[in-house]
Amino acid sequence: MTRRALITGVSGQTGSYLAELLLDKGYEVHGIVRRSSSFNTGRIDHIFDRLTLHFADMADTTSLRAVLDEAQPDEVYNLAAQSHVRVSFDVPEYTADVTALGALRMLEAIRRSGSKARFYQASSSEMFGNAPAPQSESTPFQPASPYACAKAFAHYTTVNYREAYGMHCVAGILMNHESPRRGETFVTRKITRALGRIKHGLQKTLLLGNLNAERDWGHARDYARGIWMMMQTPEPRDYVLATGTAYDVRHFLDVAASYAGVDWERHVKIDPRLMRPREVHSLRGDATLARERLGWQPETSTVELIREMVDADLRLAEKEARG
Repeated sequence: MTRRALITGVSGQTGSYLAELLLDKGYEVHGIVRRSSSFNTGRIDHIFDRLTLHFADMADTTSLRAVLDEAQPDEVYNLAAQSHVRVSFDVPEYTADVTALGALRMLEAIRRSGSKARFYQASSSEMFGNAPAPQSESTPFQPASPYACAKAFAHYTTVNYREAYGMHCVAGILMNHESPRRGETFVTRKITRALGRIKHGLQKTLLLGNLNAERDWGHARDYARGIWMMMQTPEPRDYVLATGTAYDVRHFLDVAASYAGVDWERHVKIDPRLMRPREVHSLRGDATLARERLGWQPETSTVELIREMVDADLRLAEKEARG
């Protein structure tokens, strides 16, 4: 029997890698996309004809129930969220509605439908806040943004549905995961995109916020593989996925600019508007449990990730420069 998977946030960075992985494993893959007046499927255009897409919204229970009835999934991967931490301070209510209550709506829809579908919740390392690194499954949460608070709600809701109703629910607490498909407003992609444009004379200035924030950056492709592995275990539980190493933004910038052949100090300006009202200083994960129980470990180092992103954005800028 062909297994069916439903991915919310399928058009996002991690959703696109997960969809590729599941298709390669022979799944029938369904995805939820929001109705928009512009195309927002660029990351999945290359597999578009192999997916079944449904219009729905994490803020609309009726649409979620309709998709579940139509797709009849064996596995539900909830990756949808308002996922930009800095923006969550500006739109806290929307962030909570989609990121926190969206997970609750999906879990409740699965429960009430009588489905035996397994459920994955995309939890976030931002939930740890300024808890001492390295952070593991036993590290207490100290959320320091509306986004992190919403993710903590969704995480605990997932645990509650597992324990209260016996549902097969797992949560992946993922450290920062990046790739050439990362959105251009996120700091890593903002850096590599700007370096490519600076290199080709298309841009002069790169505005950044806190250069001292330290993050554990891994490749989204590796994390998509870990997500799938979590869902295959007979006993559901939560896992941290991480590389175990951390770079601050300045170090990321150094590596990327050196590889691109750009002197970033001539182009970077600090913009106070990009600072968070409350900073998270250091996130570095301990993925021992995932390594020992799942056999998962990252295949791409942070340096290799940075170079892959720079190469992709240099090509993009070259194409842009040619018109």
